[in-house]
Amino acid sequence: MAQITFLGAVGEVTGSRYLIETDSAKLLLECGLHQGGSKAEERNRHSLAELARTVDAVIVSHGHLDHSGLVPRLVHDGYAGPIYCTEGTFELLQIMWRDAAQVMGRELEWENRWRERSGRPLVEPVYLPEDVDQALEQCRPFPYGQPLDLCEDARLVFRDAGHILGSAIVELAVQSGGRERRLVFSGDLGNPQSVLMREPESLESADIVLMESTYGDRDHRPLEDTIEEFAGILEDAHAQGGNVLIPAFAVGRTQELLYHLGALRREGRLLQQHIFLDSPMAIEVTELYHRRRRSLEAEDVASSGWKSGQLAESILPGLQLSRTVDESMAINRIHGGAIIIAGSGMCNGGRIRHHLKYNLGRRNCRIIIAGFQAAGTLGRQLVDGAETVKLFGEAIAVRASVHTLGGFSAHAGQSELMAWAGRYRTRPRVFLVHGEPHAQEQLQQALKTQFEIDAVIPQPGQTEPL
Repeated sequence: MAQITFLGAVGEVTGSRYLIETDSAKLLLECGLHQGGSKAEERNRHSLAELARTVDAVIVSHGHLDHSGLVPRLVHDGYAGPIYCTEGTFELLQIMWRDAAQVMGRELEWENRWRERSGRPLVEPVYLPEDVDQALEQCRPFPYGQPLDLCEDARLVFRDAGHILGSAIVELAVQSGGRERRLVFSGDLGNPQSVLMREPESLESADIVLMESTYGDRDHRPLEDTIEEFAGILEDAHAQGGNVLIPAFAVGRTQELLYHLGALRREGRLLQQHIFLDSPMAIEVTELYHRRRRSLEAEDVASSGWKSGQLAESILPGLQLSRTVDESMAINRIHGGAIIIAGSGMCNGGRIRHHLKYNLGRRNCRIIIAGFQAAGTLGRQLVDGAETVKLFGEAIAVRASVHTLGGFSAHAGQSELMAWAGRYRTRPRVFLVHGEPHAQEQLQQALKTQFEIDAVIPQPGQTEPL
């Protein structure tokens, strides 16, 4: 009988990984990075050699690193089989994996210098650029809706999850105990309020559903209200002469923020003249979105003014793209009045940390948190009201105002998750993944109350029959 083992994103949001075993094959659904502090970094360095030896195929729902970021590690440890993803995800992975290898390499170099001075053992990289190149060679991109036989007893179909470019709901038909069983993994379901993305596809038939629960305990604020608050923060910062820092995920969130800034500019409500996109990866991804705009939501693309031609002028007149380190450093010589969008989204790495070091102590600075912040991240510390944070070994006082704008989330809120689950004609067995315990418990109770679905919150390493 086929079975599934829950290896990651269990009781936490990141580190997605599930092993599906059929009579003829072992399939690894997702292989994502753990995110959120030093313990997560240690887990990312654990050997995947045993999985690499035994797995026959890997399936990736979308490009975000908490779902895909350890696939090159799996290849580094010996995996030589196919990696299945959508066409859009494949294009994103070419950007994201290479950037991740470079960023981790730079951070490792800094850490090993510190370790050498302290007489501590050096650490090895999670993976190398050549592992990324090999992993991309093993990718097998497929379009939405096209069935693919993975092995004798498993068939795969990708459905549009509406989360980021190429994001997919994974549908697997598996032979188990002499009958076909249908397993659906939601991936990350998109927020219908989000711009540029189509709404997540609804499915009506499944036996087992692995369902994300990131925002299982709450709904997002209406988008109209969020935009008004966003505009008000920008106006207040301009009046105070302070910078606005926006830690943004390079994929999805950055493009949505640029869309809304462009709309405010056209309405005459965006007063700042200096607007920087300070992330080479975010620039590259935005260029990809721009090239693939026909695969996005047509109405949003049409209303945004996105068209052929120069990227910055098309998306947001006056946008300055900071590709080099020197261009990034020059931003901090501006005394005030700039909007700086920089990675990473949870402030755990990237150029945003340098801008935070220069600006957190300024009372006229505004920090806009526009996405989920995992436990243990610097972004979570700021959201939770930390009075001081540590950056580059130095304690920095937090005097800037920190604003959380949940309405920009690219994830479905509780109501959207409930609506998606409620469209199944017969009640499937539901397992809640990709959520912190409180969010999962709230969604579990809501599913029981509204639909009489006894959703299970699995434990790490738990195995269930299909």
